[in-house]
Amino acid sequence: MKKNILIAFCVVASLSACNELNNVVNPFPEIGSSTPSTLEIANGLKAALEKGTINGVKDLSAIGGYANHELYKIHFPPSAKKVETTLRGIGLDSEVDNVVALLNKAAENAVTEAKPIFINAIQQMTISDAKAILFGADTAATAYLEDKTRADLYSKFNPHIEKSLNEVNATKYWNQIISQYNKLPMVEPINPDLNSYVTNRAIDGLFLKISKEEKSIREDPISRTSDILKKVFNYASENK
Repeated sequence: MKKNILIAFCVVASLSACNELNNVVNPFPEIGSSTPSTLEIANGLKAALEKGTINGVKDLSAIGGYANHELYKIHFPPSAKKVETTLRGIGLDSEVDNVVALLNKAAENAVTEAKPIFINAIQQMTISDAKAILFGADTAATAYLEDKTRADLYSKFNPHIEKSLNEVNATKYWNQIISQYNKLPMVEPINPDLNSYVTNRAIDGLFLKISKEEKSIREDPISRTSDILKKVFNYASENK
């Protein structure tokens, strides 16, 4: 009997010693399963950007994707605002509206070119990028994506915008309307770079759309539609 008690005492003592040794080797408490690993954080941010870009491209490339939403709608260039006001003032509203519709149609046609550029940038995101982004501003992921892709998007969009403007006759009507304006007495002739303007506005609208998707994922648990999004952004929400 004494022998059994002695054995039990030794076992308990050994376990206690092991626990003390473990606390020395690993003084930090073990994180729970609800805490994402660094790899999961990276995958969660990539998933969020994939969701935002896919939805953004899909929505803006649909019929009326730009024109039907004031946030994204492309109007006359600011440098040509006086042109619009003047032409509307002399009864050319329908001509002006037609040009605006065609500018937005050209943006719709070009925006699908963004997908492979976005995919490449998202795949290149590092774990250190992801950790900084997760606890950054509400649109930190979008800002990262814009920094990595804006120049490439412009290079890809611009020829497609030019082609699309020609295909929908926007260039033709634009030149006609600018010509009409420049012939008016006492106006300073202008000739804005329509291709560059529409390209930049199309890209601006796309990143605005993606930023709204990102904010939704960060702020609304219902928008976290996969397990990895739930785990990573629930964790971010609880630890900000």
